[in-house]
Amino acid sequence: MAEREVLLSVQHLEQFFKMGRHQLKAVNDVSFDIYKGEVFGLVGESGCGKTTTGRSIIRLYDITGGSVYFRDQRIAAGTRRYKEGIKLAVEGLKAEVRELNSKRDEEKKTAGTGADVAAIDAKYAELIVQKENACKIEVERLSEEVKRAKFDHKYCNREYAKAQQRAVDAKYADRVPLAAKRQLEIQLAAINAERDAAKRKALTEEEKEVLDVKYSVMLSTKEAELKAVAEGQIAASDEEQKALLKEYKDARRLAGKDRITNKMQMIFQDPIASLDPRMTVREIIAEGLIIRGIRDKAYIDEQVYKVLDLVGLVPEHAGRYPHEFSGGQRQRIGIARAIILNPELIIADEPISALDVSIQAQVINLLNELRERLGLTILFIAHDLSVVKYFSDRIAVMYFGNLVELTTSDELFAHPLHPYTRSLLSAIPLPDPHFEKQRKRITYNPLVAHDYTEDKPSLREVSPGHFVHCNQAEFERYVEELNKPQEPVVEAPAPVEEKPVAKKTTAKKSTTAKASGSKTAKAKDETDSKAKPSTSTKKTAASNTTAEKKTSTASKTKTSTSTAKKTTKKED
Repeated sequence: MAEREVLLSVQHLEQFFKMGRHQLKAVNDVSFDIYKGEVFGLVGESGCGKTTTGRSIIRLYDITGGSVYFRDQRIAAGTRRYKEGIKLAVEGLKAEVRELNSKRDEEKKTAGTGADVAAIDAKYAELIVQKENACKIEVERLSEEVKRAKFDHKYCNREYAKAQQRAVDAKYADRVPLAAKRQLEIQLAAINAERDAAKRKALTEEEKEVLDVKYSVMLSTKEAELKAVAEGQIAASDEEQKALLKEYKDARRLAGKDRITNKMQMIFQDPIASLDPRMTVREIIAEGLIIRGIRDKAYIDEQVYKVLDLVGLVPEHAGRYPHEFSGGQRQRIGIARAIILNPELIIADEPISALDVSIQAQVINLLNELRERLGLTILFIAHDLSVVKYFSDRIAVMYFGNLVELTTSDELFAHPLHPYTRSLLSAIPLPDPHFEKQRKRITYNPLVAHDYTEDKPSLREVSPGHFVHCNQAEFERYVEELNKPQEPVVEAPAPVEEKPVAKKTTAKKSTTAKASGSKTAKAKDETDSKAKPSTSTKKTAASNTTAEKKTSTASKTKTSTSTAKKTTKKED
């Protein structure tokens, strides 16, 4: 299986905010990688640090600690960990020196002669010097890391622009003398810097002379090429040369204004708050192109209409203001603004939480379509796990600024390991009234679920691609739980059809007769009497006839009695 390309790498990200004398650890030691072309879901309850993570990645916040790499270039760096390391190194040195001094004093008390005392002093003085040298080396290393982190954080866009300009020079070097000249000048500067560094490392004068001869040949070759370019020895007609020169200058100017952060764009949670109410849709979407350095108005309008069509709007909407649109249309405008610069990474910060359910589905389908058409990589921030499962390839769960679980979407829903993840999954409602009546919420209490008094937790890989924030005891339990063989599902045997038997049929009929009531029983008796008359049947019939006669006689007597009563009343 081919290794996937890592587009964004977040390493030990920390984002702290000062609150008087205390600090709020909004994001604390978060690490993950996002691969090119995937949708990475970041979920958690409100206030867990999801949005802060996205804003820190795109440099809306200056991060406190850690590093963020985009295409292997560090675009954000914090210094807290390095400064804390320097402080710990100095404090450790002081503690070690105090311990060595106490040991030295104890040994001096038991020493007999002055020579022994002097030997002890010399021994511990040497140990202290060794400790100080080791601490000095560590402090210098960390100080250099602090300088490098500050430089990368401040000048990452400038260095990226220089790299783009060098790429333009190399592209036009064989056709434009000015491009070739600039490229040769850069190469000459690099050769001189390399020679000076090599001479500083040289130990003897002979080595320095050898280096001078070696680099003088290289420099003379480059200088001859530069002189040939300056004299205009590249053959081209005047018109062609002017057109190429103009094209080269425009390309180099745009490369100089390019920023690595242009490759990352953000879709904000509240569409109306993220759009300027005094700007038309055309101005809002085209703002990124203008900042990028593009001056051609026809080209700008063409790109605006193109992205409007991509997000499901029409060119007539370009002249309107944000308040003239619905919530879903405003979010489409925000998406159009994000994709007009052809980014590689989109950070979608809860883009559907402020929309209706039907509009949410439309926006999700739009993002999915744009992802396939433009080859986008998406960091999808949300708290609706059902939506994240549908849309994301991998999911990371955050709680109180920490990443507690990270795995694929299917694996997270099939085998959730962290108690907080299970609590989140138990809160998902389903459109099934029978299931909802039986659904039980799992409450997560970190003080009850974990014991981190001695063994502190860290993000560990429980299975390939499945990371959980746990200590060693929990790690072993999770591994055992995943490796536990599942019991095979035993299916009930199919019912065997039996041939009807006379006795079983009679019993079945009698049971049915009892269950159906007296009417069925009477019908059965009549059928049996017709089929085979017997003495008991005759007696039963005679008794029934006598009973009917008695009943009719009694009814006649009652009728005559009632008639007599009526006659007596009339006479009275």
